[in-house]
Amino acid sequence: MTQNTPPSPCHPRIADDLRQRVLSAAQLRAQGVSAAEAAAHCRAGGPWQQPLPGVYVLHPEPPTGEERLRSALLYAGRPPASGRRGVPAQPGREAEPESGYGEAMLTGLAALALHGFAAAPPPASAAGIDVLVPRTRRLRSVGYVHLVRSSGTPRAEQVRDLPVAPVERALADAVAGLGDPLAVRGLLIEAVRGGHCEPAAVVRELSRAKLLGRPQVVQAVDSFLAEGRALAEGRLYDMVRTYGLPEPLWNVDLRLPGGPRLGGVDAYWPEQAVAVELDIRAPRRGGPDDGRYREEREHGTEWSGRAAEREHLERLGVTVVRLAPRTLRDASEQQAVVVRTALLAAADREPAAYVMILPR
Repeated sequence: MTQNTPPSPCHPRIADDLRQRVLSAAQLRAQGVSAAEAAAHCRAGGPWQQPLPGVYVLHPEPPTGEERLRSALLYAGRPPASGRRGVPAQPGREAEPESGYGEAMLTGLAALALHGFAAAPPPASAAGIDVLVPRTRRLRSVGYVHLVRSSGTPRAEQVRDLPVAPVERALADAVAGLGDPLAVRGLLIEAVRGGHCEPAAVVRELSRAKLLGRPQVVQAVDSFLAEGRALAEGRLYDMVRTYGLPEPLWNVDLRLPGGPRLGGVDAYWPEQAVAVELDIRAPRRGGPDDGRYREEREHGTEWSGRAAEREHLERLGVTVVRLAPRTLRDASEQQAVVVRTALLAAADREPAAYVMILPR
């Protein structure tokens, strides 16, 4: 190319494929375009633009939302400066080699928008794009790219040919950057209503990110968990009626006559002494020293108390069937078979002890 020859807008040829309209410096070099040529194409009035360091958009118009997402991934996913290409990526997290994204994945509001959240702004209008990268990356946030570092990155999901963090992780990263309680509540409620994920998975991520102590998150989580329980109960009602199970007594407490409370159950068939309990593990308040929600774990005091209640019921001859909200959503027919089998098996068991049934 001589000094008087303008840079050619067709080198390399611009394709309809979005991946060929947004390229990294390394990808351009692989196509025979030097750094000097790329810089010349990006001069004022030129046919290309460079929205981020080492990333080029091969047209002069404002980048589309998807082009912004791809450019953010190319910036965050470029190889380390040391050039140690022989170091393998974490198992199961490798992107396509030609994509240039490495282990980077979209998270936060950008990921939620790709997952179909109406409450998340579209990428074209978003002020910034969160990209999740391993903690060892030495890149800095720049322009509209905000790097979120993590010592343990999840397995990316592919949405519209882009690596995207799972919903629960994207939610936690989005909430970390929000101060508006209504915005936080809107995202959490949409996660449940839209069937994107289960409350327990979100609570685990919020707890991992140490977000459950923030006032705006505490308020939102209360509504979020209530919404999750209501939806799970609705699925249980639908399962009973759709698959022709006998109508139970709904939401009752069981007690021994003149004795202690045995626990609350979501559905109870007194003639067969079969109870259904929804396995919804809500967080519980921490001590006064931390003032935070803590995830209720298998060996936590409250959860151990509930396990003891179930064991007491079973010693009295009451069959307790635990159903998870996710299985009610994804495999309700199989769960109906489990409950029906427990009801039919009652005829072959010793009669259960008499228990009092009270509204919960």
